[in-house]
Amino acid sequence: MKTILILVGKTTDKHFQAGISDYADRITHYMPFDIVTIPELKNTKSLSEEQQKTMESELILKQLQPSDTLVLLDEHGKELRSIELAKWLEQKQQTARRLVFVIGGPYGFSEAVYNRANEKLSLSKLTFSHQMVRLVFTEQIYRACTIIKGEPYHHE
Repeated sequence: MKTILILVGKTTDKHFQAGISDYADRITHYMPFDIVTIPELKNTKSLSEEQQKTMESELILKQLQPSDTLVLLDEHGKELRSIELAKWLEQKQQTARRLVFVIGGPYGFSEAVYNRANEKLSLSKLTFSHQMVRLVFTEQIYRACTIIKGEPYHHE
C-alpha cells in the first residue's frame, strides 16, 4: 500500500520542515510514503472563505485516483489513541491500494472533498497550527509503523 500525505501550502518553518522530513524518511522504511504539497492560492484577499475552499479542493481532488482511500484530517474526525491508529493503519494496509491523507488549508475543505472522503480523523480537540499538525501527524504515522512492527519506540 502506498501512503500519501497531501498538504495545502508549503511548510515555512525550517524546524517543522526538518522534523517532517525526518519522520517522512523514517516512514519509508516501513511503507512507500510521499508528501505532495499543493501551492497556496495567490491573491486570496479578494476571495471569500468558500471560494478559497472550493479552489483548494479542486487542486486536492486532481491528486486523487478513483480507487484511493481518502482520509481527511479534520477537527470533527474520529480521535484515536496511538495504539488504535496503528491497528487502523494495519487494517488499511490490507484493504487499500493507496491511502491518501489530506491536511487542508486554513478554512478546511469544501463539500466536494467531504463527499469524496472515506473517513475523517482528528489529532485532538485542541487547535494546532497547520505547520504543527504536519509534524505531529507524520510522527504519529511513524509511531504507528513502529507499533505494528513491535518495535520499542512507543511505550504504553
